Order: sequence, then C-alpha cells, then structure tokens
Amino acid sequence: MEHEESQHFPRKRRRTRLCLIMVLCAVLSLVVILAISLGVAHSHVLSSSSPSSESLKKTIIDRCEAFIQKNKSSSANNCQKIWSAFEQAFVGRDPCNVPMEAYDPLIHTVIQDPVCNRMLFWSKTKKIAHDFTEKRDCFLTLEDTLVGFVMNELTWCGKEESNETFTTGCPGWTDCVNNTVRSFWNRASAAFADAACGDVTAMLNGSIATPFSPTSVFATIEVKRFKAAKIKSLSVVLVTKENEGTTCDDPSLQDLQKEIDPKLKYNCKAVPESKIQDCISHPDTACGACW
Repeated sequence: MEHEESQHFPRKRRRTRLCLIMVLCAVLSLVVILAISLGVAHSHVLSSSSPSSESLKKTIIDRCEAFIQKNKSSSANNCQKIWSAFEQAFVGRDPCNVPMEAYDPLIHTVIQDPVCNRMLFWSKTKKIAHDFTEKRDCFLTLEDTLVGFVMNELTWCGKEESNETFTTGCPGWTDCVNNTVRSFWNRASAAFADAACGDVTAMLNGSIATPFSPTSVFATIEVKRFKAAKIKSLSVVLVTKENEGTTCDDPSLQDLQKEIDPKLKYNCKAVPESKIQDCISHPDTACGACW
C-alpha cells in the first residue's frame, strides 16, 4: 500500500507541473500577440506615409479637377497649388491651435469670381439649401464654390512637430475653438461674405427657437462682413414647417436687423419647406416663385 501511494504522488505532481507550464505558455503567447497588435496599430497611426494622407490629397485634387472641368470659369486654378497652400495651413501644428488666418494663403490661391445677386447663405438649413442649389442654378452656397466643394464633409488635422496628415482622431467642431476644420470653415465663410455683392439671400431655420443664432457662423462671421458699399439688400427666407414655427417677427430676426448696416435693405419671408421642396422637384419653376 505504501509503495502504491509513493508512485501516485509523483505522477500527480508531474501533471500539476505540466498544467502550470501550459497555462504560462498560453499567457505568454497572448502577451506576445497583444504586443505585436499594438505595435502594428501604433506604427500605422504614426506612419509618415500614412494612407490617410495620400487618400486625402487624392480626394482634394480629384474634386478640384472635377469642379474645374464642370465650371470653366474656374479653369485658371491650379489644383496642385491649392493642395500645397491647404497643407501648409495645418501640417506641423497642434490641431487645436490653427487660427483661421492660417488658411489665408489657401484663400488667396483660389481664383473665384464674385457672383452678384446669387449668393445664398444658410444657418441650420444645410440640407435643404444644398438640395435647392444642386437642382437650381439661380443661387449658390459656399459649398458650391471651388474651395467649399473641395473640402465639404472632409476631416483633417496635423500634429505638432510632425509632417504627417491625419483624417481620424482629429478634434471635433466644439472640442476647441481653433481646431483645424472649424478654422477652415470660418475663414472660407469670411471670404464668401467678403465677396457678397448685389442682392444677398439667407436661408434660416424657422422650426427652431432662435433662427438667427448668435453663436452661428452666419452671425459671428458672415453678417459682420456684409458691406453696404457692395450689398444692396439682404433677403431672409425663413423655412418653416406647415402651420408651425417662428415668424419674421421673431426677436432673433430683429437682432439680425440691428446687426446689419442700416443702409442695407432688409426683408424677410416665411416659406413652408414643402414649397421649397416642390421647387426642387420641379426645376422648370422660376426661382422667384420658390419664395
């Protein structure tokens, strides 16, 4: 009996040792796999030849060339020069410390003729404004110009002391004031407003509490640059839902009237969204009849 027990215990110890070795091997394998995965991910994000950088450049140049092909009046523009001016605005900078002035070289590189009497500004009405200008050529928004068309819906940023360009992990619109994308749109909006001439139209949202929001780009950037020397009138199209929403007597719109130069003629008209949608669906309708 003693002999049998002495044989049993060594076997049990060997099995226990074997199990421990197998567990340790499994843990080590997992650690190695995680280390490799993290290393690959890290090298992908920090790679100076990041695919995101090349794809952004291709997207911008392709869009630029497509715009010029469709709009012969923009044929004097050089898409490669536009990319270079764009890139120098943010590469090597903290993505939260890119002032709108950083895009001055880009704005000055783009050649854009003024389009008097056709400029359409918008605030909280992005979709319907763009749906309208896509179907009708009587108005155009910032996003219908070369610089706006090329950058629309894109995200980009750089990193301090780096020559890389990123399209993910960039600060959002409200994360910091001088973030890469927000500063671009502020600068482009300023240029669009500076070019405004003749009769100007603004499409505002009549379904929200404050159609003329004091924190909007329209209020903080564009309206402040309307000059009576170039602009004759500002017409507000207040887009409303059927039988609801604010009216042209809204206090925020009274604030808008106070903001603009008193020499500018101001008028406002509440227009049902369904009427504008009908004009979008029937492009043969005269633009003047849309509101």
